[in-house]
Amino acid sequence: MEARTNLGSLLKILPPVDFCCVYGSSIHPNNNDKSSMEDYILGVSNPQQWHSENLKMNRVHYASWMASVGGAELITKAADRIGVGVHFNPFVSWNNKMYKYGVVSIDDLVEDMLSWKRFYLSGRLQKPVRIIVDNKDITNTNLINLRAASSAALLLLPSKFTERELYAKICSLSYMGDLRMLFAEDKNKIKKIVEGQFELFRNMYKPLVEEYAAKQLLRLSSCGDNQMNISQDYSLSATSSVVSSLPESVRSQMGMGTVETKAGQISKLTIGSREEAAALMQKVLRRRVMISSARQAVAGFIAVGAVHGVKYLGKKMMKAWKSSSK
Repeated sequence: MEARTNLGSLLKILPPVDFCCVYGSSIHPNNNDKSSMEDYILGVSNPQQWHSENLKMNRVHYASWMASVGGAELITKAADRIGVGVHFNPFVSWNNKMYKYGVVSIDDLVEDMLSWKRFYLSGRLQKPVRIIVDNKDITNTNLINLRAASSAALLLLPSKFTERELYAKICSLSYMGDLRMLFAEDKNKIKKIVEGQFELFRNMYKPLVEEYAAKQLLRLSSCGDNQMNISQDYSLSATSSVVSSLPESVRSQMGMGTVETKAGQISKLTIGSREEAAALMQKVLRRRVMISSARQAVAGFIAVGAVHGVKYLGKKMMKAWKSSSK
């Protein structure tokens, strides 16, 4: 319990933030690994100004070459132009613990949650997090992100599935096309995340499941071990309703957004079949994740420097090797 009540303690030595959440194994209800890194996402109104202040307070958190050559301006430009708008400082040692924190513009964070433009931090926030600071009401904004994630998962699931399978499918969305999953991630990562944080997933998504059930898009039945069996309406009208909850930018790339006719009227494009909608959505998300993960991998390697970059990649590859050899 002590480790969990101390979540967010790193904020004591950082400049003020508008949003902060802790994610990963640190929030695992049964996590007793005190050696694991505590992971943060920090939303700030002006990343360059924030990094400028943080360089004065915690210069050692940054790669020495970035801090010396270009300072806050270079750090921010590298995050925006090479990466996907977030700068990570990993391997931060403080108070006998290791930390990693990513800094992002609060406006960029909100945009990604609503549009899935980069589908990077929005994907992270579809999984359990512990929110420490929320001055911009990100919690309520994220409900739109969670509803879209539920809809995307439903499109990819069969007519009958379990509650656990639903959460696993939601969890898998942001890993589709992720290059790290090919060689530098635990092959059983999704299963471990859902099994280790099942109740946290339930707290996040059960209200949305019940919302869909109230609309008669889902039918719920209880089964053993306090679980739910779920069946869904596979009709085109139900599929259309599910697709409508996806971000407009995703629907547009699927060819299922809205178009304006010559008469100035708004007309919805027709869905041919559920299978077609699922395949088109998967293609869109896979491409977005692939591009974002590649860009962030390059930006991260540059930002942390060669030594830390190799160290971090080595740890990831070791996890991948162990999981594949079981």
